[in-house]
Amino acid sequence: MIRDATPGDFAAILALNAESVHFLSPLDEGRLQRLHAQAAYHRVVDIDGTAAAFLLVLREGADYDSPNYLWFAAHYAQFLYIDRIVVDVRRHGRGLAAELYDDLVRFAQDSGVSQLTCEFDLDPPNPASAKFHARYGFREVGTQWLGGGKKQVSLQIRSVAE
Repeated sequence: MIRDATPGDFAAILALNAESVHFLSPLDEGRLQRLHAQAAYHRVVDIDGTAAAFLLVLREGADYDSPNYLWFAAHYAQFLYIDRIVVDVRRHGRGLAAELYDDLVRFAQDSGVSQLTCEFDLDPPNPASAKFHARYGFREVGTQWLGGGKKQVSLQIRSVAE
């Protein structure tokens, strides 16, 4: 069941983020609280009362210091920025990420937002994310190096109408 994330989910969300931190930025409780407060969309897939996956999305105009979010803010007037999506590694391949993205597309349509944005790692590569986002109609609109040249990301966009 997909439902809105609540502070009661924060421990599970932090654990999920830590499990996949090599593809994401680190997240502590204070930062999660700030992101949650600004999120346009922050939902979880609840399985047996536990968050088995989560998706956190911000809109343009958020007070967020992510260099990827800032790149999109500099290039697009309106967008939903997918900050992070994480699925419990024991539940990969069960369609949970697709369920969340389908729900996000409906949310974007209902909100009148025409574009979804995100990024994924090119170096070091994240082929699973590249394949997943290609299936959802995302296309590259730029790249950038982060962490003093230690990581390169592909900046992606998708029209909600697709």
